[in-house]
Amino acid sequence: MNAEHREHVMIIGGSSGMGLALAASILATGDRATIVGRDAARLDAARKHLEADAPPGNAASLTTAVADIAEESALERLFAGTGPVDHVAVTAVDATGAYQPVSAFDATAARRLIDTKLLGAALVAKHAAPIMPSTGSITFTSGIAAYRPAPGGSMVAAVNGALESLAAALALEMAPLRVNVVSPGWVDTPVWDAIAGEGKTARLDAMAQRLPAGRVGAPQDIAQAFRALMANGFITGTVLHVDGGHRFV
Repeated sequence: MNAEHREHVMIIGGSSGMGLALAASILATGDRATIVGRDAARLDAARKHLEADAPPGNAASLTTAVADIAEESALERLFAGTGPVDHVAVTAVDATGAYQPVSAFDATAARRLIDTKLLGAALVAKHAAPIMPSTGSITFTSGIAAYRPAPGGSMVAAVNGALESLAAALALEMAPLRVNVVSPGWVDTPVWDAIAGEGKTARLDAMAQRLPAGRVGAPQDIAQAFRALMANGFITGTVLHVDGGHRFV
């Protein structure tokens, strides 16, 4: 980040997990953060958490906005009303029911995943670009499923791979605005409570023993990756893997 300019970073999906950690990192260095999510109550809880932890005087640098990344009209209103934005990070996704074998394939759940992670990314680019400086960046979130797919995760793998291809194309089309992707491995976030329930700790511990890094990721690991891509003006069309070496095991 430029020390002479308080940059404004919008985080779509910033009310929990990796997005929340990124917002905390932005505020900690004196920059401005806007966190966006679908649920007003969760956004309010995230705001209170971030304001409590922000350095003295920095709490006012945080704003929140309610919007569903799958709804173009909501994104259009969001960017029309937010003022200039230097960087946009997208961590939002609705993967409810997306992990399913093909034999039990639920097209509605699949469409929601595609709408929030792939089509939503394209809509963000469409409406964010007009209010961003040429030195700005948009960073999406894919994931290890594109490289290490699992049974029952075919749609998740496909959407992650497609998102990375979309970002590469957008990096050319939207230049000099930069477009990149962070690809996390297994990260200890609240989403695992829904995926594994009471088996969460055992599953994460088992993966930690496999990984070259010797542990699963923390939200702060992913936040650092986002910050690195935002700060380096010579990186575009790139996938930054933050997976503890998961692709190799």
